[in-house]
Amino acid sequence: MKLSIGIVGLPNVGKSTLFNALLKKQVANVANYPFCTIEPNIGIIEVPDERLPVLAKIVNTTKIVPAVIEFYDIAGLVKGASTGEGLGNKFLSHIREVEAIVHVIRLFKDGNVVHVSDKIKPVDDIKTIETELILADLATLEKQPKNRAGQDLPLQKNQQQLNNETIEQLKTQLNKGIPARDINLTDDEKIAVKQLNLLTIKPVIYVFNVSEQQLQNKEETEKKIKEIMVSLFHGSIVKNNNNEAMKQSNNYLYLCAKLESDIVALDPNDQKEYLKQFGFEESGLNRLIKKSYEILGLISFLTAGEIEARAWTIKKGWLAPQAAGTIHTDFEKKFIKADIAKYEDFVKCGGWVKAREQGLVQITGKDYEMKDGEVVEFKIGS
Repeated sequence: MKLSIGIVGLPNVGKSTLFNALLKKQVANVANYPFCTIEPNIGIIEVPDERLPVLAKIVNTTKIVPAVIEFYDIAGLVKGASTGEGLGNKFLSHIREVEAIVHVIRLFKDGNVVHVSDKIKPVDDIKTIETELILADLATLEKQPKNRAGQDLPLQKNQQQLNNETIEQLKTQLNKGIPARDINLTDDEKIAVKQLNLLTIKPVIYVFNVSEQQLQNKEETEKKIKEIMVSLFHGSIVKNNNNEAMKQSNNYLYLCAKLESDIVALDPNDQKEYLKQFGFEESGLNRLIKKSYEILGLISFLTAGEIEARAWTIKKGWLAPQAAGTIHTDFEKKFIKADIAKYEDFVKCGGWVKAREQGLVQITGKDYEMKDGEVVEFKIGS
């Protein structure tokens, strides 16, 4: 299952520095001027999973295949991008390719790194990008022709009416400055506009790029960020009783991109020791990757055999045949059953044999809903 995340933000907020840290090497061209990233750099990043080496040892394999995320480092956006200012059209088209957005916001002060508007105002910066995405979505919606039912079948008439009503609802709310993701659409309405690939319907993780000093002043920094998020979302939550806005207001984290870029060269144990002085158990990069999974409603199931120990990404709520289909498309159609063990039971028993002997392997059918971290063997027909 392909998972892609776009890293966006104003110029010179630390997007490329963060991207380089994710890749554990210098890939993007970091420079102190706007638009140093013109074509989106794409990096395949492993999802950290401490369970895989344990499984590999149990099944005696040296091959470990973690789940991966594609990160896109996209050119900086400026005011007027929706009408082609800066690299607006390139920027917006690249965002359409991803499933979620990482919006990097500059919180650090550094006179040697210019800010595109010569001031550090995080709320204004966030609103600048949000406004441009809203304007781009409004332009997309305005281009949609109104479907007329005519002599079509009742089912088609109903669908066309739903499409029209949903588009009008979106226009009304977007014109109020409310992004599509914060509009309480029904499941049917979301399906009706899915093909439009709206920019503001994509979930967002707000990543605040702080200095090392701000990282050390943890309490003060967290207070400031919470104030920013309240300023952004409080009105929408209170006025509209908006559950989506409530969720979105919690989709944030903070890190020092420069520090993350520096520590990737350290041994994992040394990284942990270094991060402890800032009060963190794991790197900002790992927290970002896990947050990406969370906002997209993703989980991983595990397979372990002589060939490899591997993590597979699926949507939360998927049934066993759908999960089997991520290994090979034919597996979903030819699915018979799945043998499933909890990761803890599999490790405690040292593999499938003893887990089965102790009755800790569940035999499931086509209606079984997969859970995160389960070790699975699928039985497939010919």
